[in-house]
Amino acid sequence: MNTIQKKIWGLVSVVLLIMIIIWLTLTYYNQKTQEQYNDILQRYIQMNEVTSVSDQVIMNLNNYLIEPSAAKKDQVNKSTESLRHVKKEINELRNMENTFALTNYMNLIDSLIETTERTMAFRDQEETESSASEFTEASRISKYISELTLTILDNELKTYDHFYRDIIIQSKELKKLGIWLLLLITVVLLFITYWVSLSITRPVHQLTKAANELSNGRFDQSITVESNDEIAFLAKTFNAMRININRLISEIQQKADLEHELQENKLLLKESQLRNLQSQINPHFLFNTLNILSKKAYLDGAEETSDLIVSVAELLRYNLKRLDHPVTLSEEVIVLKQYMDIQKARFTDRLRFNVEIDPTCLDVLIPGLSLQPIIENAVIHAVEPEEDGGTIWFRIHPGKDFVFIEIKDDGKGMPLEKINRLLESDRIEIEKHSSGIGFRNVVKRLQLFYGKKNLISIESEEGKGTSVHLKIPYKQEEGNHD
Repeated sequence: MNTIQKKIWGLVSVVLLIMIIIWLTLTYYNQKTQEQYNDILQRYIQMNEVTSVSDQVIMNLNNYLIEPSAAKKDQVNKSTESLRHVKKEINELRNMENTFALTNYMNLIDSLIETTERTMAFRDQEETESSASEFTEASRISKYISELTLTILDNELKTYDHFYRDIIIQSKELKKLGIWLLLLITVVLLFITYWVSLSITRPVHQLTKAANELSNGRFDQSITVESNDEIAFLAKTFNAMRININRLISEIQQKADLEHELQENKLLLKESQLRNLQSQINPHFLFNTLNILSKKAYLDGAEETSDLIVSVAELLRYNLKRLDHPVTLSEEVIVLKQYMDIQKARFTDRLRFNVEIDPTCLDVLIPGLSLQPIIENAVIHAVEPEEDGGTIWFRIHPGKDFVFIEIKDDGKGMPLEKINRLLESDRIEIEKHSSGIGFRNVVKRLQLFYGKKNLISIESEEGKGTSVHLKIPYKQEEGNHD
């Protein structure tokens, strides 16, 4: 991870590296110039030293001639040895331009040394005139050395005149180079500083923008930060927080919707029970009364009337159950047949009821009074208005995951708007013409009981009848019913 601290240290390292490179460059050029200058100066010093040493030789030799002694003789020998040493150093100064002059110069030094030695030898032999003559020759050679030194120095100055001029030119060029380097370094550092600051401020700006979006309640927008530092880690954490908040809001919304459905379910049950109570005046008394009438009709020989009263009594007893209490499909079919027996007694041959039932499907659980309201709608809308009555088909057949129930009539059908209105289970309405449990009531209770939607559908075409299809799951969600 490229941390912000690493970026700052990287910027500092670049600055230090550039400064070190500049320092090394300037030091190199300065050292090179200084070495050349020291080399020339050393040449001048060595040549001047020859003059000094030759003068010292003449002075020591004169002192020895005036007053010979071992100490003064030793001084002469030392100065002579120094002259030989200087001669070796002078030989190292030889180049293409001063070869001839240095050769003469070294020959003079050799002559001075030989003359000095002869002077000392004549003085030791007490040959005064010879020693004086040699001393005069030595003095003359020493003067020649001094003059030739000045000549060689003058030639050296002329030779290295271009070097001094080059030093001046290099100094000016070095100054210009320093100015250009300063400008270049300034531009480079500004660019690097801008890049480093941008790599830090851009993710911060992106994170700030995302925070503003969250503060405005937009939790569905992903937070993207294009970096690889602490801010990117913070953005990932921030994005995870956004996802958690969004999930929490969704869960709260789902819980609110579930609570709303539960309240509607309670309202549905209360309204249904209230409607049942309103439609019944002392239902237990009525049930007992119907049983008495059935027995009375049987004793009077009216067996058909007795059976009809029994069907009404059984239907009434079935309606007294709790609406949220599950029953088997077999019980629903029995009640449905009792209801149709009552309707056949009413409509006689005008009502034709065809039944196709697979017995393997009758153990499936279903909410009580789920089929009767649908059949009742078919009777009311497809049979009752028609002079010749109508036909109702009731079919039950198994599927892979569902039991399929079809209730079909040959009535006038209904428009699409009415179909959509019947299937809108969010609106609870008790139909006045029904027994108290409306079609939308059935749709809503099926959804609540099984925890699924799209369990009921309607196919209808005006003038060709209506077909209602139910899909009953073999297994319902645990906890969806009492």
